[in-house]
Amino acid sequence: MFKSFLRYKYKTALILISATSAIASIFLITALGNGIITMYANMLKTEGDIIVMQRGVADTFFSDVNRSLLEPIAAIEGVASAQGVIVGAGAIDVVPIAGIYGVTQNRMSTYTLMKGTYPHDGEVILGDTIASLLNHPKSIELLGSSFQVSGMYQSEIGFENGGVVIPINDAEKLFHKSASFLLVSLSNIQKESNDIIKSIKRLNDNIEVKSTSEFIDNYNQFKIIRISSGVIASISFFMGFLAIVSLMSIMINDRRYEFGIKRAVGISKTTIIFHIVIEVMAITLLAFILAYGISLILLDQLQHIEKFQGYLSGEIDLILFVQLLVGSITMAVIGALIPALIAARIDPIILINRGQ
Repeated sequence: MFKSFLRYKYKTALILISATSAIASIFLITALGNGIITMYANMLKTEGDIIVMQRGVADTFFSDVNRSLLEPIAAIEGVASAQGVIVGAGAIDVVPIAGIYGVTQNRMSTYTLMKGTYPHDGEVILGDTIASLLNHPKSIELLGSSFQVSGMYQSEIGFENGGVVIPINDAEKLFHKSASFLLVSLSNIQKESNDIIKSIKRLNDNIEVKSTSEFIDNYNQFKIIRISSGVIASISFFMGFLAIVSLMSIMINDRRYEFGIKRAVGISKTTIIFHIVIEVMAITLLAFILAYGISLILLDQLQHIEKFQGYLSGEIDLILFVQLLVGSITMAVIGALIPALIAARIDPIILINRGQ
């Protein structure tokens, strides 16, 4: 059944390379988009069951929430802790842009200290990635202000390793805001979440309060990333499989003589088409396995390239895996099935003559 692969080895190789490239591209593009969303979502989820933002602001980078709300929020029954965070970005010495995270003291412990001490006013701790890029400096310049480096940290969230953490008082001076958002941790999220959200909303009319999971599901920037990566991946996928469909059609047409002989000796149309489908599925599955393996290797390598500062991180979830597997096989089968069905309707004598 698979002898045609060897007979048409160059076309088979082209189909395999085209399919592998198309599948790997959609794996990588979609996985990188998902990785960015997952990293930012995990940062918010760390010690945060509820997020408090400025009302009417679409992005956390532009939000400004008064930190004076932390004390009354912490006093609400069922609240375990309330933390303030300022997220920003700027040039850090030779690094053109990096994340700057201003946090309250009760959030410092979420950053695993590798060496040194947590920062006080006028000090910073560097993520291990950016520390390596800067050759472990003793001081750095942040947006025109000088800071002493008190230590180095490591985070499970890739892009945090490529940034710096400073006390929120210093971040307030740099970015001229009190807090980008407040993160509220609950003692019992299942029972108290809705009541606490209502209680926090009553504290100020200019704030928006949501559970962290609800915020992540509805965050506009995440939607843009998902849509953008989906569109780019789809274009890449269909362009790649357009080439595959063309190559499949050429290969099937080249085998008209073979199909004519099979029809002449009594092999049914259904059996011939079934064999073609099995062959196509086999080569597509091989391409899928190769693409999956290549994608995992590349995603792992991208995370360890210092110049990317941990911002490129991807994950291939089960939904993406299954959708792409089904889509790949469907596209390849359609590409082979159409010319096969056409050939099956032609008289076997004509097929033999045309093949010769």
